[in-house]
Amino acid sequence: MKTRRIALTVNGETVEREVPVRQNLVDFLRHDLGFTGSHVGCEQGACGACTVVLDDQTVRGCLVLAVQADGATVETIEGVQLDDLRAAFHRLNALQCGFCTPGMLLSARELLRDNPNPSRQQIRDYLSGNFCRCTGYQAIVDAVETVALERLP
Repeated sequence: MKTRRIALTVNGETVEREVPVRQNLVDFLRHDLGFTGSHVGCEQGACGACTVVLDDQTVRGCLVLAVQADGATVETIEGVQLDDLRAAFHRLNALQCGFCTPGMLLSARELLRDNPNPSRQQIRDYLSGNFCRCTGYQAIVDAVETVALERLP
């Protein structure tokens, strides 16, 4: 098995490891580093359960090879501050099983960073790549909208 040495920053900490060249980023984060908040769902980039932040952009961790993250900054759900979003998800019952929640939270964080006052349709469109089989999305949209409104001056 061919390997390559990589160095990257994960949740603020420098990490250096030898990795198989075909190992995807989410498996590296989960199995090698123990960051299990990002989940493995479809392994095809369709469900969004594996969402992580790579150099300030959300990506599907199953579609990025760990070697592609060499020199990059990676954030997982364990490494970001999302107190108001997490509280709103809890308060408005925007989570049930929790499998999709880390990806939803990271995507919502990116949306609100780029568009502090999105419409409900913009929220739905932005989160459309994150599948939830439990909630039906209404409460998730409510939670993101609530945080957006609470953050407005």
